[in-house]
Amino acid sequence: MSESKSFLEEIHYFRIPVTDLEGSIHWYANVLRLTLRRQTEGRAVFAVGEGPLLVIVKADADSRGHFLINGTPEFSVGFTCPDIHDFRDYLREEGVQVDAMQEEGGHYYFHFYDPSGNKLQAHW
Repeated sequence: MSESKSFLEEIHYFRIPVTDLEGSIHWYANVLRLTLRRQTEGRAVFAVGEGPLLVIVKADADSRGHFLINGTPEFSVGFTCPDIHDFRDYLREEGVQVDAMQEEGGHYYFHFYDPSGNKLQAHW
């Protein structure tokens, strides 16, 4: 295989299906405190720091933005979070479904779920 330069430069955005667009816009903007860049019919675009954009899209009720391994949901989107312990506490106070903090070789992470049931991860 030749070592040619890739045509692709970066990941521009990720898309996540949601069942309630207006409620999800409120949740991502107010609970996760992401910046709403624009909203069009059926979707909303959020800035996540300097990284790729996060696009939420109104989808069918059984759609999820994660996948299964042996029947267990696995996350597709992971967020970098320097204040991971405070963020987890904050999400719990906001009533968000949050899994236990995990530690692996000094690397901390946990999973949480948006109102549509999408499994997400925060790590540091």
